[in-house]
Amino acid sequence: MRRRKYEEFDEDNGTTLRYARHENGGGFVESHAHVDATAFVAPHAYVDRDAVVGAGARVHSGAWVDHDAVVYAGAVVGSAAHVAPGAVVGRGAKVGARAKVGAKAHLWDGVRVPDDESVADGAVVRSSPGRQRAA
Repeated sequence: MRRRKYEEFDEDNGTTLRYARHENGGGFVESHAHVDATAFVAPHAYVDRDAVVGAGARVHSGAWVDHDAVVYAGAVVGSAAHVAPGAVVGRGAKVGARAKVGAKAHLWDGVRVPDDESVADGAVVRSSPGRQRAA
């Protein structure tokens, strides 16, 4: 059986969103999102409109990169994690499984968010717990 090239979903306001399967992993990428060809988007993961996923980044199964969010190169979004609208995940940062990064929050490069943890809307996280960031 042949797999469809895209899926369409209707939002409550009547807007239709079209998602294509990403070549590397098979996850869903909305037609107005930009995902680098070297990024991995796992099956059952979603990247919404106007979101960006950089080179070598990994978005695991069940994860959701919401609209206008940015996941920079080499970052990891764990299984069933949510990167909310307008949030930024820095280079090499890791969002743990089932973790949530709030709207317009900013994780600096290399920051780690543990499994099942949340980052508040608008927060700026410069370092991970137990790690020192040079000034």
